[in-house]
Amino acid sequence: MHEDQPTRCGTIVLAGRPNAGKSTLLNTLVGTKLAIISAKPQSTRQRVIGIRTDGESQVVFVDPPGLLEPHYLLQQTMLDEAVEVLSRADAILHLHRTSEAPAPPLAELVPKGALGKQAVATVYTAADSAAPQIRPETGADVFVVSAVTGEGIDELLAWCRAHCPAGPFHYDPDDMSTQPMRFFAAEFVREAAFELLHEELPYSLAAHVDEFRESSDPVYIRVTLYVERESQKGMVIGANGRTIKSLGALARRQIEALLGARVYLDLWVKVLPRWRTSPHLLRELGFRPPATRKQ
Repeated sequence: MHEDQPTRCGTIVLAGRPNAGKSTLLNTLVGTKLAIISAKPQSTRQRVIGIRTDGESQVVFVDPPGLLEPHYLLQQTMLDEAVEVLSRADAILHLHRTSEAPAPPLAELVPKGALGKQAVATVYTAADSAAPQIRPETGADVFVVSAVTGEGIDELLAWCRAHCPAGPFHYDPDDMSTQPMRFFAAEFVREAAFELLHEELPYSLAAHVDEFRESSDPVYIRVTLYVERESQKGMVIGANGRTIKSLGALARRQIEALLGARVYLDLWVKVLPRWRTSPHLLRELGFRPPATRKQ
């Protein structure tokens, strides 16, 4: 770090409709898989934070839930989380799939007054899978990127660094997130559920880490999967336990890759009726429904 060059540190929020490619881009920008990836929309329920420190700049990337039209309390909680994160950003990346260009104005996707005077860049994602004739023109605040080929990533990172305020780093340069490993363990279990379970079942499932013993070898992690109906419990477990074994194996590989250690993942399934619409149950599962948020 050069003494005559001031450090910069800021928060850049990735905003967009569900399935705009936010989680994939976050992982690419940070260089580590933190956010879960799914072809199904609305897989992100709580903000995921990734930190990238290069030389004199530290960028704190935040991937909140997608900007959706809420139909029940969990979705309203997700939208509130996204709006709250946007209000605290130093700058915003508005993500939109290249194949669906042009992007609508970001202000149309959020409640009135949710945006401040932050700089906003429009980022067209998944450029590698879009037909050439529909690619938008790039510009000072417009980027076309691909997490697969790396197209546009360096230019986008340069924009992010330039829009971070001058100031000291907020976190150790070696930190990759502000969130604990138990948070990511639960997220990777949910990712496996989105991969292996069908139709609406992943949306009815919550994952809660009950025990995390990092000092043991292998690391012991006990996770309870909550579903809303008894019939869903049977589907998660599967015939002779095959489904939950497959789910556990898939999640364990992801957790081990991030943790860098062997993991014993102990999964349990319980029924928690109507947890997605209950303020009390949402709080118990680590969410902050509207009534509990600070105004």
